[in-house]
Amino acid sequence: KGFSVKASVGHVRDLPAKELGVDVEKDFSPSYVVIPGKEKIIKELRKAAREADVVYLAPDPDREGEAIAWHIVEELKKARGGKSGKADDKKIYRITFNEITEKAVRDAVKNAGKVDMNKVDAQQARRILDRLVGYGLSPLLWRKVRRGLSAGRVQSVAVRIIVERERDIEAFKPTEYWNIGGLFEGSMPPEFKARLFKYKEKHVINREKNEFLIRDKTTAEALVEELKTKTYVLEKIEKKLRKRKPSPPFITSTLQQEASRKLRFTPKKTMVVAQQLYEGIELGEEGSVGLITYMRTDSVRISTEAQEAARAFIEEKYGKEYLPKTPPAYKKKGQAQDAHEAVRPTYMNRPPASIKTFLTKDQYALYRLIWQRFVASQMAPAEIEQTTFIITPEGNGAEFRVSGDVIRFKGFMAVYTESVDTTAEDDGEEGLLPRLKEGETLSLKDISASQHFTQPPPRFTEASLVKAL
Repeated sequence: KGFSVKASVGHVRDLPAKELGVDVEKDFSPSYVVIPGKEKIIKELRKAAREADVVYLAPDPDREGEAIAWHIVEELKKARGGKSGKADDKKIYRITFNEITEKAVRDAVKNAGKVDMNKVDAQQARRILDRLVGYGLSPLLWRKVRRGLSAGRVQSVAVRIIVERERDIEAFKPTEYWNIGGLFEGSMPPEFKARLFKYKEKHVINREKNEFLIRDKTTAEALVEELKTKTYVLEKIEKKLRKRKPSPPFITSTLQQEASRKLRFTPKKTMVVAQQLYEGIELGEEGSVGLITYMRTDSVRISTEAQEAARAFIEEKYGKEYLPKTPPAYKKKGQAQDAHEAVRPTYMNRPPASIKTFLTKDQYALYRLIWQRFVASQMAPAEIEQTTFIITPEGNGAEFRVSGDVIRFKGFMAVYTESVDTTAEDDGEEGLLPRLKEGETLSLKDISASQHFTQPPPRFTEASLVKAL
């Protein structure tokens, strides 16, 4: 009560559209102008500020948001104290919050501060660099390629990465190689396939060194004829229990990548839908509720309060065995600003299914993805037993291998598993393995050779390009 909420609708000032707007000779000093169409908004903000006892500026909690707040302050100063900027700005405060919830907003007001000029300067440096790069190059693109194209700090780098990858693809020379696979039967069903792993103590395929033992059809067919007549023994069964840890909560780039792979969302669509979830969704009698934290972040950090809420939910829903003794700790990357939390749901008492009727199809899909990833990130590792059969024929030093995984404890995989980009073809044979004993004699039911060629590096998907950038 007693508050009037106004929107700047993004930036109110920017560099002029039709000139450089940067004085290179004067220490790269920028000249800002009011963005066309924003004059009315500035007028409304000035009027509201004059009538208010206190002004709280609450744009997004990042460099762009800090710059928006600073530009608004500068415009308010002009109206009240002239260009000297000597107007009383003691009643103008900057507040930030990572989620649009009542508690977060109240806490932000209690901890109000001033505009962070370090963040503003960082944004200005980025904006000036964009202008210096793009202002000269964009017209060149218009003349040489097509009008309306733009060059900039990010687009130009992305184009170079894509071009370099295309050149690698064009220069790639495929190498022929052959695989030999056998179908075996033991004392217990089912039959299973295994691949020739070694021959005369040499690896059939060594991808690290790009070495292939069987390079042509003649060699492959001769080897098949030789191996057909052998008696095979299950020489060794190797079992390894490994733990698979959950992935950390989403940051902006990993959210875009995973939404691209799992939901087929473009990065732009992901951010548009995430913005809707962040700003608030009408949940019936509850009104508008912000469902996720701020989605522009490079930090995997989460608040103690959110971590405790997640642990309580996991224990109640899945049981104590799914809860690690100590909360998982995720390391930030070296260049991360770590300014705000990871992308996570704001409330653990709103699982996706409970609010599905209030969400669009896209909102539900993205919220569910964010929810599952966050909950999984706070759960115990999965325990996976990998079983490998090592099969040898008598006499010629050959070795067939096949591996299979059995999940002994689901852990975080009960909620979520991360997807991966498709890479070169998998030459292994995996499937359900029978319960056999070491030393068993195996029957060779079938054996055949298959031709393959090494593959060039793949073209970028939207997800893999985001990762590369």
